[in-house]
Amino acid sequence: MALLQSLGAKSVPIVSKGDAFVFAQSISNVAEFLDLDVDTSPQLSPKALIGKYDMILEAAARHIRQIPDDRLGGQILDRDRTYRELTYHVFRIAEGLMDSANGAELTYSYYSDIPPAEMQTIEQIASFGDDVRARLNAWWDGYSHKDGKAIVDTYFGKKPLHEVLERSTWHSGQHVRQIVMAMTEFMGITPENPLTDEDFAGLPLPEKVWD
Repeated sequence: MALLQSLGAKSVPIVSKGDAFVFAQSISNVAEFLDLDVDTSPQLSPKALIGKYDMILEAAARHIRQIPDDRLGGQILDRDRTYRELTYHVFRIAEGLMDSANGAELTYSYYSDIPPAEMQTIEQIASFGDDVRARLNAWWDGYSHKDGKAIVDTYFGKKPLHEVLERSTWHSGQHVRQIVMAMTEFMGITPENPLTDEDFAGLPLPEKVWD
């Protein structure tokens, strides 16, 4: 933390060289910072990404409904995050995407928000997810910049919507993979119709579900 503060960085991950650093939320920023000749542009079109995101949010709500309410307060592995917070987070990522596309700044708080006090049960979280999914599709249907070239404000800089859409999609997708892992390995629950590697094809997901 002392090193981060000396650089002026307020969050992780970052990549630093000497006194200079760049936020690693954007792989394109990292590649440019390190002078790497790699193509970091999204593999999938914005339309294809929306299709993937819809599938991911549907799977998230389906799996969440399989988790008993008495498991919500437990922490997932070594993270200071409960299952209640993680399941809510999956859908909050999508809300951040839509808000930024509509002119708001995508701040880090979207990713650190916790569920409101009235959202206590699995069904309440899953229903919230159903609503977010419906709003995502309605937003996209009425969105006028479907080429993804619109620039949006984020806490890691001004970025094309296409890049933020890809990042949001795989971010939620990675957490769905973690929920499936937790159900299988820690809860003794068989996930209903889990997504496959083919479903995630084209998204820059890490190889490991958990590092």
